[in-house]
Amino acid sequence: MYNAITAFLIGIIEGITEWLPVSSTGHMILFEELMPLNMTDAFKETFLVVVQLGAILAVVLLYWKKLFPFSFKKGTPLLQPESVSLWIKIFVSCIPAAIVGILLDDVFERLFYKPVPVAIALIVVGAFFIIIENYNKRRTPEKTTLLSITLTDAAIIGLFQVIAAVFPGVSRSGATIIGAILIGISRTVAAEYTFFLAVPVMAGASLLKLLKIGFSFTSYELIVLAVGLVTAFVVSLVVIKFLVGYVKKHDFKAFGVYRIILGLAVIILLEFIIK
Repeated sequence: MYNAITAFLIGIIEGITEWLPVSSTGHMILFEELMPLNMTDAFKETFLVVVQLGAILAVVLLYWKKLFPFSFKKGTPLLQPESVSLWIKIFVSCIPAAIVGILLDDVFERLFYKPVPVAIALIVVGAFFIIIENYNKRRTPEKTTLLSITLTDAAIIGLFQVIAAVFPGVSRSGATIIGAILIGISRTVAAEYTFFLAVPVMAGASLLKLLKIGFSFTSYELIVLAVGLVTAFVVSLVVIKFLVGYVKKHDFKAFGVYRIILGLAVIILLEFIIK
């Protein structure tokens, strides 16, 4: 029961933080310090990545019409040019992080997947959000639709995503949104694009982890995985809709402040209370 409750709570954290620019991986690493799964290390490592599949399914469900590259006319499949164009851009954005992840994932995990590096990343990127949003007040977004994103834009966003691939706590969505805003993409489009970008990124990360560790799970482990996946899926449905509505009226400075407060709280907790 303890592990099922923990998986449920992790699913909630994943469903909320995967889409908000506050770092889902960072939050889960920190939560693991407070309420760890009472399972094998191999399973926990797999769970923290595979639970993201629940969040992915939420994006696929909500944006199926934009993501699915075919339409059907009298039973005949027809390619949708807009969807194909979108997937090409997503692929371009994924290349840098995929190369870095495949070659150096274990190194970065050993060096940075710890509470203090996560806390530092939370603070630094939080400060960047505030600085960039203050700078962005004086600018009008040049690109306000997904179609206006160019291949060059996609490549630049992909380079920002590498930062999140290296440092847990940066936030994949946070890094890509910052990159998109800096090159003149509107907040709404930046948020939507990062939703789509998550699909191959997280699916690929989950597959790599499963190939590395294996697909053999006990029935009990499958139940724990299912609890986390379903919870992340349901919570993601709500959070994605919330964020789309939020960015139409607000900037991201509130998330920057939250990141700084959380990062400082973690450092204080580790340095002065837990010790």
